[in-house]
Formats: sequence, C-alpha cells, structure tokens
Amino acid sequence: MKTTLDPRHQKRDKIVKELFSWGFHPQNTGKDDSARAVLKKLPAIDRIIIKSAPQWPIGQINKIDLAILRLAVWELKIVKKEPPKVIIDEAIELGKTYGSEKSPGFINGALGAILKQQK
Repeated sequence: MKTTLDPRHQKRDKIVKELFSWGFHPQNTGKDDSARAVLKKLPAIDRIIIKSAPQWPIGQINKIDLAILRLAVWELKIVKKEPPKVIIDEAIELGKTYGSEKSPGFINGALGAILKQQK
C-alpha cells in the first residue's frame, strides 16, 4: 500500500464510503463518478463476487467488505488500469481500516479466487 496520503488511496477510500452508504440508502447514487460507474456495473460485479465466494451469499457479506470487494472487482475486471497486486493490496488495507479482523483474509481470499478464475 502507498501511504494514506496517496491521492489514489484517498480516492478508493472515498468510493468505498459511498458504496457502503449506498448499501443502506440505495436511492443515493453517489456523488463520485467512479462510485456511480461501479453501481452501473453492479449486477456483473456481484455475479463475479458470488462466483468467487460461493459459501457467502451477497446478503450475508459484511456491508463494508462488500463495498471493498465491489470496488476491487470493478478495478480488476472492468477498469484494468492498475496491476492486480496493487488493487488487492489496497483492498486488504481498506479491509484492515474499516472491516473486522477477519475482513482482510476474506477480501484476499475472494480476490485471489477471482484472479485464479481469470487465468
């Protein structure tokens, strides 16, 4: 991970917060263009998450973990701008910051499964 002052990290942090908020208030489509772009692709993103973590239905995944996964999957599968390792590292760091103590391992496992399916 870069530092928390890195503008890319701050941008991801902001998007995760908007996606998390949307989980409780779906009528709010978000102010950030990237958050809206993630929400537009949500059905496809959620299918990928479901496939990578079949033992965890979307409704049972912690909402913050789900927001982090949605952003990471969007970056990995749709944007494809950053190297996968960077995206996964950032997602794990966000999980450490906002999730439970099990969040980083869950996020890492789900994103690792997505990368394996990709190859």
